[in-house]
Amino acid sequence: MTHLLALDVGWGTTLAIKTIIILALVPAGALILGYTFLLKMMSHMQSRLGPMDPGGFHGWFQLIGDGIKFIQKEDVMPDGADKRVFAMAPVVILMSTFLIFVVIPAGPRIVVKNLDVGVFYALAVSSLSVIGVLMAGWASSNKFALLGALRAAAQLIAYELPLLLAVVGVVIQAGTMSLQGIVVAQQNGSIFGWSGIGNPYFFTQIIGFALFMVAAQAELTQTPFDMPVAESELVAGYMVEYTGFRFLFFYIGEVGTAFAFAALAATLFLGGWAIPGVHGAVADLLGPIVLFVKLMFVAFLFFWVRFTYPRLREDQLQALAWKVLIPLGLANILITGIFKVAF
Repeated sequence: MTHLLALDVGWGTTLAIKTIIILALVPAGALILGYTFLLKMMSHMQSRLGPMDPGGFHGWFQLIGDGIKFIQKEDVMPDGADKRVFAMAPVVILMSTFLIFVVIPAGPRIVVKNLDVGVFYALAVSSLSVIGVLMAGWASSNKFALLGALRAAAQLIAYELPLLLAVVGVVIQAGTMSLQGIVVAQQNGSIFGWSGIGNPYFFTQIIGFALFMVAAQAELTQTPFDMPVAESELVAGYMVEYTGFRFLFFYIGEVGTAFAFAALAATLFLGGWAIPGVHGAVADLLGPIVLFVKLMFVAFLFFWVRFTYPRLREDQLQALAWKVLIPLGLANILITGIFKVAF
Protein backbone atom coordinates (compact mmCIF):
# COMPACT_ATOMS: atom_id res chain seq x y z
CA MET A 1 0.00 0.00 0.00
CA THR A 2 2.84 2.38 0.92
CA HIS A 3 4.61 1.52 -2.35
CA LEU A 4 1.49 2.31 -4.38
CA LEU A 5 1.04 5.59 -2.51
CA ALA A 6 4.63 6.57 -3.30
CA LEU A 7 4.04 5.82 -6.98
CA ASP A 8 0.90 7.99 -6.97
CA VAL A 9 2.75 10.86 -5.29
CA GLY A 10 5.63 10.56 -7.77
CA TRP A 11 3.26 10.51 -10.75
CA GLY A 12 1.32 13.49 -9.39
CA THR A 13 4.52 15.48 -8.80
CA THR A 14 5.77 14.76 -12.32
CA LEU A 15 2.43 15.77 -13.83
CA ALA A 16 2.39 18.99 -11.77
CA ILE A 17 5.91 19.91 -12.92
CA LYS A 18 5.02 19.25 -16.56
CA THR A 19 1.82 21.30 -16.22
CA ILE A 20 3.71 24.24 -14.70
CA ILE A 21 6.23 24.12 -17.55
CA ILE A 22 3.39 24.20 -20.09
CA LEU A 23 1.68 27.10 -18.32
CA ALA A 24 4.96 29.01 -18.46
CA LEU A 25 5.78 27.93 -22.03
CA VAL A 26 2.58 29.11 -23.70
CA PRO A 27 2.73 32.80 -22.70
CA ALA A 28 6.49 32.84 -23.29
CA GLY A 29 6.01 31.22 -26.69
CA ALA A 30 3.24 33.65 -27.53
CA LEU A 31 5.46 36.60 -26.69
CA ILE A 32 8.44 35.20 -28.60
CA LEU A 33 6.30 34.34 -31.60
CA GLY A 34 4.27 37.54 -31.55
CA TYR A 35 7.12 39.96 -31.07
CA THR A 36 9.93 38.14 -32.86
CA PHE A 37 7.85 37.35 -35.92
CA LEU A 38 4.92 39.73 -35.94
CA LEU A 39 6.78 42.91 -35.07
CA LYS A 40 10.43 42.35 -35.92
CA MET A 41 10.53 40.04 -38.92
CA MET A 42 7.54 41.58 -40.64
CA SER A 43 8.96 45.02 -39.95
CA HIS A 44 12.01 44.02 -41.95
CA MET A 45 9.91 42.52 -44.75
CA GLN A 46 7.69 45.60 -45.03
CA SER A 47 10.38 48.20 -44.23
CA ARG A 48 8.41 49.40 -41.19
CA LEU A 49 10.74 51.30 -38.89
CA GLY A 50 8.50 51.89 -35.86
CA PRO A 51 8.79 48.52 -34.06
CA MET A 52 12.55 48.50 -34.69
CA ASP A 53 13.31 51.73 -32.78
CA PRO A 54 12.27 51.60 -29.06
CA GLY A 55 15.21 50.84 -26.80
CA GLY A 56 17.87 50.80 -29.47
CA PHE A 57 18.97 47.40 -30.78
CA HIS A 58 16.07 45.91 -32.78
CA GLY A 59 13.53 47.70 -30.60
CA TRP A 60 14.09 45.42 -27.60
CA PHE A 61 12.05 47.74 -25.33
CA GLN A 62 8.87 47.35 -27.43
CA LEU A 63 7.82 44.22 -25.54
CA ILE A 64 8.33 45.82 -22.11
CA GLY A 65 6.59 49.03 -23.16
CA ASP A 66 3.53 47.20 -24.48
CA GLY A 67 3.36 45.09 -21.32
CA ILE A 68 3.36 48.20 -19.12
CA LYS A 69 0.74 49.81 -21.36
CA PHE A 70 -1.69 46.87 -21.06
CA ILE A 71 -1.25 46.51 -17.29
CA GLN A 72 -1.84 50.20 -16.47
CA LYS A 73 -4.94 50.57 -18.65
CA GLU A 74 -8.28 50.80 -16.89
CA ASP A 75 -10.38 47.63 -16.77
CA VAL A 76 -13.72 48.76 -18.25
CA MET A 77 -16.96 46.78 -18.44
CA PRO A 78 -20.03 48.03 -20.37
CA ASP A 79 -23.03 48.90 -18.19
CA GLY A 80 -25.29 46.36 -19.90
CA ALA A 81 -22.74 43.54 -19.96
CA ASP A 82 -23.12 40.21 -18.21
CA LYS A 83 -20.08 40.78 -16.02
CA ARG A 84 -19.34 37.16 -15.09
CA VAL A 85 -19.53 35.88 -18.67
CA PHE A 86 -17.67 38.96 -19.92
CA ALA A 87 -14.82 38.31 -17.48
CA MET A 88 -14.62 34.57 -18.17
CA ALA A 89 -14.56 34.74 -21.99
CA PRO A 90 -10.84 35.53 -22.47
CA VAL A 91 -9.94 32.92 -19.84
CA VAL A 92 -11.87 30.22 -21.76
CA ILE A 93 -10.03 31.12 -24.97
CA LEU A 94 -6.67 31.10 -23.21
CA MET A 95 -7.36 27.75 -21.53
CA SER A 96 -8.22 26.25 -24.92
CA THR A 97 -4.71 27.18 -26.03
CA PHE A 98 -3.09 25.68 -22.91
CA LEU A 99 -4.91 22.38 -23.34
CA ILE A 100 -3.54 21.82 -26.86
CA PHE A 101 0.02 21.73 -25.52
CA VAL A 102 -0.78 18.92 -23.10
CA VAL A 103 -0.41 16.25 -25.81
CA ILE A 104 2.28 17.77 -28.08
CA PRO A 105 5.52 15.81 -27.56
CA ALA A 106 8.90 17.58 -27.53
CA GLY A 107 10.94 14.41 -27.02
CA PRO A 108 10.56 10.66 -26.32
CA ARG A 109 9.72 11.43 -22.69
CA ILE A 110 8.96 15.16 -22.86
CA VAL A 111 5.17 15.25 -23.05
CA VAL A 112 2.61 16.05 -20.38
CA LYS A 113 0.29 13.21 -21.41
CA ASN A 114 0.79 10.74 -24.25
CA LEU A 115 -2.81 9.92 -25.14
CA ASP A 116 -3.71 7.14 -27.56
CA VAL A 117 -6.20 9.58 -29.10
CA GLY A 118 -3.92 12.62 -28.92
CA VAL A 119 -4.90 13.94 -32.36
CA PHE A 120 -8.60 13.75 -31.51
CA TYR A 121 -7.98 15.47 -28.16
CA ALA A 122 -5.92 18.32 -29.69
CA LEU A 123 -8.55 19.10 -32.33
CA ALA A 124 -11.37 18.83 -29.78
CA VAL A 125 -9.89 21.25 -27.23
CA SER A 126 -8.89 23.71 -29.98
CA SER A 127 -12.60 24.01 -30.77
CA LEU A 128 -13.38 25.21 -27.25
CA SER A 129 -12.26 28.70 -28.23
CA VAL A 130 -15.56 29.07 -30.13
CA ILE A 131 -17.36 29.04 -26.77
CA GLY A 132 -15.16 31.84 -25.44
CA VAL A 133 -15.71 33.92 -28.59
CA LEU A 134 -19.50 33.54 -28.33
CA MET A 135 -19.34 34.39 -24.61
CA ALA A 136 -17.39 37.57 -25.38
CA GLY A 137 -19.72 38.68 -28.17
CA TRP A 138 -22.95 38.00 -26.30
CA ALA A 139 -21.85 39.33 -22.89
CA SER A 140 -20.49 42.63 -24.28
CA SER A 141 -23.98 44.04 -24.94
CA ASN A 142 -22.70 45.47 -28.22
CA LYS A 143 -24.08 44.76 -31.69
CA PHE A 144 -20.65 44.91 -33.32
CA ALA A 145 -19.32 42.41 -30.77
CA LEU A 146 -22.27 40.06 -31.26
CA LEU A 147 -22.00 40.19 -35.04
CA GLY A 148 -18.27 39.52 -34.83
CA ALA A 149 -18.87 36.55 -32.52
CA LEU A 150 -21.48 35.06 -34.87
CA ARG A 151 -19.11 35.49 -37.80
CA ALA A 152 -16.32 33.81 -35.82
CA ALA A 153 -18.54 30.88 -34.83
CA ALA A 154 -19.67 30.30 -38.43
CA GLN A 155 -16.09 30.55 -39.67
CA LEU A 156 -14.59 28.26 -37.04
CA ILE A 157 -17.29 25.61 -37.57
CA ALA A 158 -16.78 25.69 -41.34
CA TYR A 159 -12.99 25.38 -41.18
CA GLU A 160 -12.97 22.71 -38.46
CA LEU A 161 -14.01 20.21 -41.15
CA PRO A 162 -11.07 20.69 -43.56
CA LEU A 163 -8.73 20.83 -40.54
CA LEU A 164 -10.01 17.45 -39.41
CA LEU A 165 -9.93 15.97 -42.92
CA ALA A 166 -6.32 17.13 -43.36
CA VAL A 167 -5.30 15.22 -40.23
CA VAL A 168 -7.19 12.03 -41.15
CA GLY A 169 -4.73 11.32 -43.97
CA VAL A 170 -1.83 11.42 -41.49
CA VAL A 171 -3.69 9.12 -39.07
CA ILE A 172 -4.36 6.61 -41.86
CA GLN A 173 -0.74 6.59 -42.98
CA ALA A 174 0.72 6.35 -39.45
CA GLY A 175 -1.88 3.85 -38.24
CA THR A 176 -2.27 5.62 -34.89
CA MET A 177 -3.92 8.67 -33.33
CA SER A 178 -1.13 9.14 -30.80
CA LEU A 179 0.99 12.20 -31.62
CA GLN A 180 4.03 10.43 -30.17
CA GLY A 181 3.27 7.42 -32.36
CA ILE A 182 2.97 9.64 -35.44
CA VAL A 183 6.39 11.18 -34.72
CA VAL A 184 7.98 7.75 -34.26
CA ALA A 185 6.37 6.48 -37.49
CA GLN A 186 7.95 9.37 -39.39
CA GLN A 187 11.31 8.88 -37.66
CA ASN A 188 11.47 5.16 -38.47
CA GLY A 189 10.06 5.46 -41.99
CA SER A 190 11.89 5.72 -45.30
CA ILE A 191 11.43 7.33 -48.69
CA PHE A 192 11.85 4.80 -51.53
CA GLY A 193 14.04 2.71 -49.25
CA TRP A 194 16.19 5.64 -48.04
CA SER A 195 15.89 6.40 -44.34
CA GLY A 196 18.32 9.33 -44.16
CA ILE A 197 15.61 11.79 -43.08
CA GLY A 198 12.96 9.25 -42.11
CA ASN A 199 9.63 9.78 -43.80
CA PRO A 200 8.17 13.21 -42.97
CA TYR A 201 4.55 13.15 -44.03
CA PHE A 202 5.01 16.55 -45.63
CA PHE A 203 5.94 14.72 -48.85
CA THR A 204 3.18 12.12 -48.96
CA GLN A 205 0.55 14.36 -47.37
CA ILE A 206 1.36 17.62 -49.15
CA ILE A 207 -2.34 18.15 -49.88
CA GLY A 208 -3.16 17.55 -46.22
CA PHE A 209 -0.43 19.97 -45.14
CA ALA A 210 -1.79 22.70 -47.44
CA LEU A 211 -5.32 22.09 -46.14
CA PHE A 212 -4.12 22.21 -42.54
CA MET A 213 -2.29 25.49 -43.08
CA VAL A 214 -5.28 27.20 -44.72
CA ALA A 215 -7.77 25.87 -42.16
CA ALA A 216 -5.49 26.79 -39.24
CA GLN A 217 -5.14 30.31 -40.64
CA ALA A 218 -8.93 30.57 -40.59
CA GLU A 219 -9.11 29.09 -37.08
CA LEU A 220 -6.75 31.83 -35.93
CA THR A 221 -9.00 34.47 -37.60
CA GLN A 222 -5.92 35.98 -39.23
CA THR A 223 -5.85 37.73 -42.61
CA PRO A 224 -7.21 36.82 -45.13
CA PHE A 225 -9.74 35.18 -42.78
CA ASP A 226 -10.13 38.02 -40.26
CA MET A 227 -13.79 38.81 -40.97
CA PRO A 228 -14.79 38.38 -37.26
CA VAL A 229 -12.56 41.33 -36.30
CA ALA A 230 -12.72 43.35 -39.52
CA GLU A 231 -11.72 46.87 -38.42
CA SER A 232 -13.43 48.61 -41.33
CA GLU A 233 -16.76 46.93 -40.56
CA LEU A 234 -16.86 45.78 -36.93
CA VAL A 235 -14.15 47.95 -35.29
CA ALA A 236 -12.63 44.99 -33.40
CA GLY A 237 -15.45 42.42 -33.51
CA TYR A 238 -16.06 40.39 -30.36
CA MET A 239 -13.11 42.14 -28.63
CA VAL A 240 -14.42 45.67 -29.14
CA GLU A 241 -15.41 46.24 -25.49
CA TYR A 242 -12.30 44.70 -23.93
CA THR A 243 -9.49 46.80 -22.49
CA GLY A 244 -6.25 46.39 -20.56
CA PHE A 245 -5.18 42.96 -19.40
CA ARG A 246 -8.40 41.30 -20.64
CA PHE A 247 -7.59 42.41 -24.18
CA LEU A 248 -4.03 41.18 -23.55
CA PHE A 249 -5.50 37.73 -22.76
CA PHE A 250 -7.14 37.70 -26.19
CA TYR A 251 -3.85 38.68 -27.82
CA ILE A 252 -1.88 36.01 -25.94
CA GLY A 253 -4.59 33.50 -26.85
CA GLU A 254 -4.32 34.40 -30.54
CA VAL A 255 -0.55 34.20 -30.87
CA GLY A 256 -0.37 31.30 -28.39
CA THR A 257 -2.84 29.33 -30.51
CA ALA A 258 -0.74 30.15 -33.59
CA PHE A 259 2.21 28.73 -31.66
CA ALA A 260 0.16 25.60 -30.82
CA PHE A 261 -1.11 25.03 -34.37
CA ALA A 262 2.44 25.51 -35.69
CA ALA A 263 3.69 22.88 -33.21
CA LEU A 264 0.84 20.56 -34.21
CA ALA A 265 1.64 20.97 -37.92
CA ALA A 266 5.34 20.39 -37.26
CA THR A 267 4.48 17.21 -35.33
CA LEU A 268 2.04 15.83 -37.90
CA PHE A 269 3.82 16.70 -41.14
CA LEU A 270 7.48 17.57 -40.39
CA GLY A 271 8.46 14.79 -38.00
CA GLY A 272 8.11 16.79 -34.78
CA TRP A 273 11.04 16.41 -32.39
CA ALA A 274 12.47 13.38 -34.19
CA ILE A 275 15.96 13.11 -35.67
CA PRO A 276 16.53 9.86 -37.64
CA GLY A 277 18.81 7.51 -35.71
CA VAL A 278 18.75 9.61 -32.51
CA HIS A 279 16.97 8.08 -29.51
CA GLY A 280 16.89 8.10 -25.73
CA ALA A 281 18.38 10.90 -23.63
CA VAL A 282 20.01 12.60 -26.61
CA ALA A 283 16.63 12.85 -28.33
CA ASP A 284 15.15 14.36 -25.15
CA LEU A 285 17.94 16.94 -25.17
CA LEU A 286 17.78 17.86 -28.87
CA GLY A 287 14.06 17.23 -29.44
CA PRO A 288 12.73 20.54 -28.06
CA ILE A 289 15.25 22.49 -30.17
CA VAL A 290 14.34 20.58 -33.34
CA LEU A 291 10.61 21.01 -32.69
CA PHE A 292 11.04 24.72 -31.97
CA VAL A 293 12.91 25.31 -35.25
CA LYS A 294 10.22 23.48 -37.23
CA LEU A 295 7.30 25.23 -35.56
CA MET A 296 8.91 28.63 -36.07
CA PHE A 297 9.18 27.82 -39.78
CA VAL A 298 5.47 26.98 -39.87
CA ALA A 299 4.67 30.13 -37.87
CA PHE A 300 6.63 32.15 -40.43
CA LEU A 301 4.27 30.82 -43.12
CA PHE A 302 1.23 31.82 -41.01
CA PHE A 303 2.39 35.40 -40.57
CA TRP A 304 3.74 35.71 -44.10
CA VAL A 305 0.25 34.97 -45.41
CA ARG A 306 -1.24 37.33 -42.82
CA PHE A 307 0.78 40.27 -44.09
CA THR A 308 0.52 39.42 -47.79
CA TYR A 309 -3.09 38.76 -48.79
CA PRO A 310 -6.16 41.02 -48.55
CA ARG A 311 -9.24 40.13 -46.54
CA LEU A 312 -11.83 37.83 -48.14
CA ARG A 313 -15.53 38.64 -48.27
CA GLU A 314 -17.76 36.54 -46.04
CA ASP A 315 -19.28 34.64 -48.98
CA GLN A 316 -15.81 33.94 -50.43
CA LEU A 317 -14.63 32.70 -47.06
CA GLN A 318 -17.48 30.18 -46.75
CA ALA A 319 -17.28 29.13 -50.41
CA LEU A 320 -13.58 28.33 -50.06
CA ALA A 321 -14.28 25.99 -47.14
CA TRP A 322 -17.33 24.17 -48.50
CA LYS A 323 -16.60 24.11 -52.24
CA VAL A 324 -12.81 23.73 -52.33
CA LEU A 325 -11.15 22.60 -49.10
CA ILE A 326 -13.64 19.94 -47.98
CA PRO A 327 -13.77 18.17 -51.40
CA LEU A 328 -9.94 18.26 -51.52
CA GLY A 329 -9.78 16.79 -48.02
CA LEU A 330 -12.13 13.94 -48.95
CA ALA A 331 -10.12 13.24 -52.12
CA ASN A 332 -6.90 13.17 -50.10
CA ILE A 333 -8.37 10.62 -47.68
CA LEU A 334 -9.50 8.44 -50.61
CA ILE A 335 -6.07 8.54 -52.25
CA THR A 336 -4.29 7.85 -48.94
CA GLY A 337 -6.58 4.88 -48.25
CA ILE A 338 -5.94 3.40 -51.69
CA PHE A 339 -2.15 3.69 -51.30
CA LYS A 340 -2.34 2.31 -47.75
CA VAL A 341 -4.16 -0.81 -48.92
CA ALA A 342 -2.20 -1.25 -52.15
CA PHE A 343 1.28 -0.73 -50.72
